[in-house]
Amino acid sequence: MPIESWQAMETTEPMDRQAVYEDYERARRTFHQLLEAASATDLASPTSGTKWTNKQLLWHMLFGYMVVRALLVLVRVFGRLPRGVSKVFARVLNAGTVPFDWVNYAGPCGAVKVYGSRRMAAAFDHVTASLQRRLASESEAGLARGMHYPVRWDPFFKDFMTLADIYRYPTQHFDFHLRQLTLDDDN
Repeated sequence: MPIESWQAMETTEPMDRQAVYEDYERARRTFHQLLEAASATDLASPTSGTKWTNKQLLWHMLFGYMVVRALLVLVRVFGRLPRGVSKVFARVLNAGTVPFDWVNYAGPCGAVKVYGSRRMAAAFDHVTASLQRRLASESEAGLARGMHYPVRWDPFFKDFMTLADIYRYPTQHFDFHLRQLTLDDDN
């Protein structure tokens, strides 16, 4: 089968998996430190540049890692189809940006009513460990496959992203939102 139909991208060097593992661990430690140091008042305080509270934004940061599991499935499916299929899919998703933005905002508002700090910390541990195990089992050819993404949904989505890009995405998302927290911690 031709390479284009499998969406393999040529890479000059293998992905630095260790750097991704270290980034996940750094984010995990930071997440725990933030939750442990924050008072109920800190968590209920507004963030900088969002409509969320600190607790809601922390949940959104956790969700950035959770959503990667679904994105991995999408890349595995669309990465084996002609490139135009994922391009159409991305255009359809871009057209639905307004409802996505509403769900993206409302999700953390509801989730923090179910997820307390302890449960969020445990979920962060679970999801990063799961992603590390999955990354360890990926082939270099698999990491090079990709698909088109809805660039209007997230500032870190590029028009075309490989599986390797998706593994790097949640920490970029985490680090961006880390700066928006207003917890009494040096962020």
